[in-house]
Amino acid sequence: MAQEGKPPDSGSPTDAPTESRPQDERATSPSFLSADAEKDAQVEAAKARVVAAKDAAQKAGAAPPGAPKPPVKKKEEGPKPVDAANHPLVRKLKEQCADAVLEASEFLGQLSIRVEASRIVEVCDTLRTDSDTAFNYLSDLTCVHYPDNRDAPFEVVYNLYSISKNERVRLKVATSEGVESVTGLWPSADWPEREVYDLFGVVFHNHPDLRRILLPPDWEGHPLRKDYPLEFVENRWTENHLPEFTDVQKEQLEQRRAYGLEVLSVPQEREVRNLFRSGKDVMPKDK
Repeated sequence: MAQEGKPPDSGSPTDAPTESRPQDERATSPSFLSADAEKDAQVEAAKARVVAAKDAAQKAGAAPPGAPKPPVKKKEEGPKPVDAANHPLVRKLKEQCADAVLEASEFLGQLSIRVEASRIVEVCDTLRTDSDTAFNYLSDLTCVHYPDNRDAPFEVVYNLYSISKNERVRLKVATSEGVESVTGLWPSADWPEREVYDLFGVVFHNHPDLRRILLPPDWEGHPLRKDYPLEFVENRWTENHLPEFTDVQKEQLEQRRAYGLEVLSVPQEREVRNLFRSGKDVMPKDK
């Protein structure tokens, strides 16, 4: 009886919690050991594959080189202009127009002759009346601007064509202000020379009606020059003919231009199409 009232010994093995025993038993069970071993085996196998790959790469690098690779072909350069001083047409021009031919070159079968500016009408007349190859058709007349050439920044280009012989020749004239007009030889040069005068500012002396052909007569500047600004130009013409903007509209316009938006984006700016107020025509009619 006395033993029944005696408190149990705290160190007795029977007093240990019963829940920890199943966990210890599961941790040391064969199934848990087999799962860990399998993971360790997979890790070791991956490490072995990495080592094998490194060894193979080192062996491949240390191996003697095989056949040499073919050299890389350089990009072939395109055709270049060649000297055409011995061309039959060039020699004939030099014989008939002494010192008028400055240089001659040929590029892809196209003959170009640089002519003294003061002799352009004489050379054109010689080619137009040539008995063997009469270049009786002026197919085009244009201009190129080279602002770096201070002495002669403009190069007037004449493209001539022989209808009977089906041959072409290109004449080039360098100038700083202007050249003689060839309308006396080819009347069709009237409008091309006016266009070059309008867009480049090259003057053609003795032209029958030298005036602008594309832009308004009172426009300032020549748009096809390399130094002409690409953005909207404010000049005397815009002040005289475009509608006046309020301060708010001017600020909005500057913001749109700063972001590269279209200029004609509001009704007030679309009125630029109505260039002249008071019922004036956009361009004076040709008489």
